[in-house]
Amino acid sequence: MKLYQHYSIYGFSNGYLLGNEKTHQAIIIDPAEVTSVMIDQIEHNGYSLNAVLITHNHIHHSRGLKTLMRIYTPNVYASNTRLFNIPCRKMRDGDEFEEAGFAIKAIALPGHSQDSIVYETEFCLFTGDVLHAGVLGKTTSAFNAQALIERIQDKFSGYADDTLIFSGHGPPSTVGTERKFNLGLQEGYANFLKKSYDFFV
Repeated sequence: MKLYQHYSIYGFSNGYLLGNEKTHQAIIIDPAEVTSVMIDQIEHNGYSLNAVLITHNHIHHSRGLKTLMRIYTPNVYASNTRLFNIPCRKMRDGDEFEEAGFAIKAIALPGHSQDSIVYETEFCLFTGDVLHAGVLGKTTSAFNAQALIERIQDKFSGYADDTLIFSGHGPPSTVGTERKFNLGLQEGYANFLKKSYDFFV
C-alpha cells in the first residue's frame, strides 16, 4: 500500500491517493483539486483509478471530481446520489465494499454536515471534517457538537489506539492520540461553545 497526501490551498484541505502495489489500482479520497503531481503519481505507478471516495459534499473537498471524471472512469462513493451531476454510489452507515483490492467500510457520522461519511480501510480512517488532529469539525450549535461527540465516541470505541486518522484538514493522527488530547472530546466541551464558535474546519 502507498498513501500520498495532497494539500490544496483551496480551502487548505487534504486529499489522498491510496495505491495498491499488488493490483496496480488506486483510490482517491476527497479530491479538492486535481494537480499534475497527482496525475503523475497515478500514471508513474501504473495505477488504474478505480474509485473516488467523498467524505462530504463541501466544495473544497470535492471540486476536483469534475476534472477526474474527464480523465478516468472511477466509481464514485458518497452519501449523495449525485455530485456535480455525476452519479454516485450512495453510502449508508455500515456499508462494506471492495475497491482496488482494499476492503472499505463506510461509517456515517453526521454533525459537521448531514452527509459526512468516514471511510475505514487498511488500519486507516479517512475522517473528512468529522475529526481533525486536536479538534472536531465545525458544527452549527452546541447541540450538534454534543451529538457529534457522542457519535464519534460510539463509532470509534472498537478501534485500536494505533489506528491512523487522515483528516480533511491538518496533520495525520491516531485514534489513541485523539482520545487523550482532542479538545472536542474533553468532558463538557460542548457546553462551552458559544455562537461565535467559528473554527474554519
